[in-house]
Amino acid sequence: MNCFQKITFAAATVIALTSSVKAQEHRFDPPWNNPPESKVMFTVPGIDNVPDLFGDINDPQLVIFFAGNQYMCIDDLLAAFKKEHPQYQRIFAETLPPGILAKQIMGGSLTIGNMRISLKPDVYTAGKNKIEQMPEYFSRTAAYAYNGLAIMVQKGNPKGIKGLKDLGRPDVRVSMPNPAWEGIGKRIEEAYVKAGTETLRKTIMETKVKDSSTYLTQIHHRQSPMRILYNQSDAAPVWYSEVYYQKMIKHPVELIEIPESENISATYVAGQLKNAPHVQAAKDFMDFLVSPAAKAIYRKYGFTTK
Repeated sequence: MNCFQKITFAAATVIALTSSVKAQEHRFDPPWNNPPESKVMFTVPGIDNVPDLFGDINDPQLVIFFAGNQYMCIDDLLAAFKKEHPQYQRIFAETLPPGILAKQIMGGSLTIGNMRISLKPDVYTAGKNKIEQMPEYFSRTAAYAYNGLAIMVQKGNPKGIKGLKDLGRPDVRVSMPNPAWEGIGKRIEEAYVKAGTETLRKTIMETKVKDSSTYLTQIHHRQSPMRILYNQSDAAPVWYSEVYYQKMIKHPVELIEIPESENISATYVAGQLKNAPHVQAAKDFMDFLVSPAAKAIYRKYGFTTK
């Protein structure tokens, strides 16, 4: 290999490596919350990153399973609760899809990667419908926050999305929660029918799933924002608070309102487990969730309260 060939080969190698790095960029990856301080901070986006597990997994004094789309509230909620109840400092929380959390409750454990978690929750929060499907598990339930749908699109709205009907267009790539995994998926399907009859729902959820222009997520509150941010999807129907938060943290997205006539509402309900390992802590957290302090935190992040 002569000198010129060596230079050309080296330049090609640099270009290849640069392209590889760009293809694997993680600048928008979660966690979007503030991780707790430790002597060793070792979060590696795309490799070792568990954004939906919060706090102290060792000997917790309170364990809470939150429906995942509340992740943005967790830092403030737990800080306020600890301030009000300083006797509870070791708190562990999960913010996975509520259907997955329900299976974890029923099955007794969950494995993520190589980690198995067998902690039993004291409190479980989810949509009203999910809680009503599991009455035998709870000694007490209470509603505490509400939400509606919106559409998340890329900054500048390059596809000109105006509403749910546009998600049926062949040129619009949709990130859609899988109804088999997440309750929001079924609620969004209701909204499709309200916006454009059963035909729109079938177009988005059957025709476009088959041609891959609709992508079905397993954990929409992480995947849908990332697909929009990395230009893998053009539009994502999500809870209003989710796109509100992405704008709050200055990510390049826009919020498309859905009119009330086509929208649906969600009621968030907390349930205290009958077999809660930390009964008093569970009771105290249930009381806190319906307090003015907790409701103010939910409103800060785009939820509504009564």
